[in-house]
Amino acid sequence: MRRAVSHLAPVLPLLQEVGQLFTGAGHELALVGGPVRDAFLGRTSGDLDLTTSAPPDEIERLLKPWASTTWDLGRAFGTIGARKGDAVLEITTYRADAYDRTSRKPQVRFGDRLEDDLVRRDFTMNAMAMRLPDLEFIDPHDGLAALAERTLRTPATPTESFADDPLRMMRAARFTSQLGVQVAPEVQAAMRELADRLTMVSAERVRDELVKLLLTSAPRPGLTLLVDTGLSDIMLPELPALQLEIDEHHRHKDVYQHSLTVLEQAIDLEGPRVVPGLGTVEPVDGPDLVLRLAALLHDIGKPATRRFERAGGVSFHHHELVGAKLARKRLRELRFDKDTIKAVTKLIELHLRFHGYGDGEWTDSAVRRYITDSGPLLSRLHLLTRSDCTTRNRRKATLLSQTYDSLETRIVALQEQEELDAVRPELNGNQIAEVLGIAPGPVLGRAYKHLLAHRLDNGPVGEQEAAAELRRWWAQQPEAGK
Repeated sequence: MRRAVSHLAPVLPLLQEVGQLFTGAGHELALVGGPVRDAFLGRTSGDLDLTTSAPPDEIERLLKPWASTTWDLGRAFGTIGARKGDAVLEITTYRADAYDRTSRKPQVRFGDRLEDDLVRRDFTMNAMAMRLPDLEFIDPHDGLAALAERTLRTPATPTESFADDPLRMMRAARFTSQLGVQVAPEVQAAMRELADRLTMVSAERVRDELVKLLLTSAPRPGLTLLVDTGLSDIMLPELPALQLEIDEHHRHKDVYQHSLTVLEQAIDLEGPRVVPGLGTVEPVDGPDLVLRLAALLHDIGKPATRRFERAGGVSFHHHELVGAKLARKRLRELRFDKDTIKAVTKLIELHLRFHGYGDGEWTDSAVRRYITDSGPLLSRLHLLTRSDCTTRNRRKATLLSQTYDSLETRIVALQEQEELDAVRPELNGNQIAEVLGIAPGPVLGRAYKHLLAHRLDNGPVGEQEAAAELRRWWAQQPEAGK
């Protein structure tokens, strides 16, 4: 308790001040949930969540003269927000909700006892509170013991808790990754039993919880729990589908475990990065959602493309293209934004391109196309491709790493020479129209694309040579004689 209070020291004067404000007006006030849990864990919490016996109008009346500003976007749920200096507080009236378990919509009811509010919370380690201003510790459901055991339990029975809000099952998976805890056996059993109830939760809420899980420092345990309990079958069925039956001769690796390992390796590569011979290169700052989604989903096209060859072995031809289509469909259903979907699917499409590089046989033209096709995703593609190597053969892994070092070196050299980040044909649209004597339209667009391809294949050639190439191309077009 002393350590927890010590960890709260930076905000303790403010908490005690607002506590005195509420108790002086005849109300109870307590710090609750995540901030209390994190104080015992020695973690810094970005939230200051408080709960009170005061109704929303009274909360607002008390806060307005005290805080720098207040807002009431959560008034219907009893929450009033406030800013005091740099601190942001959210204060919510005690809740004693009842749930319509056919639609998952809570019938918002305000309560008058802290204990009633705590029993409706998701997990016991989040059902601890500190009364303000005297810092009395309230723990009716032994949350501190569960925290010490690193075990996730529920204040009510797990079946009741998850029936009230099925998203809590996904939150359990997230906490296994975020807090390094394990779910209690009865909690895991209830997750299996009630997994189908996740269909009642909106796609947006499921997406947001998945994003929080993926952005933790170690998402693998949470993802594994989603698969093991059947929750992933509901919200991300492509992940458990990667558990392909391994043939008795083990002619292909475990794609599911491989994908989780690729995700871990991609996370390890986020942040500052050094390439031999180049030094520090452009980093992908973490946590990066696009990279992590692409790493997790890069092989989801394999189940649909697996073929056992007559000569032995297994093939997955064009799985990157099939996987990109599957990822696009799934991410749309989860209501991800268009930019994220476009970036993730492009990375999946391109993740095998490097393997055509071999021992460096690519021409400069091929390297240019690699750069151009990846566009602003190039740095992420570097990390995805590197993380896709999970072989235990050290010699093979070292060779792949050195080959990619070579490719990155060539890319940097070409970029410095030709400024490929903004590659354009030597002639713009007006110049093309003037050379060919044509008006703007589809033919001009085709001419522009031809000059761009010529530029990618041959590098900078100058305006004179570009005009000569344009005339050669035009002479072969059906429109030239009209």
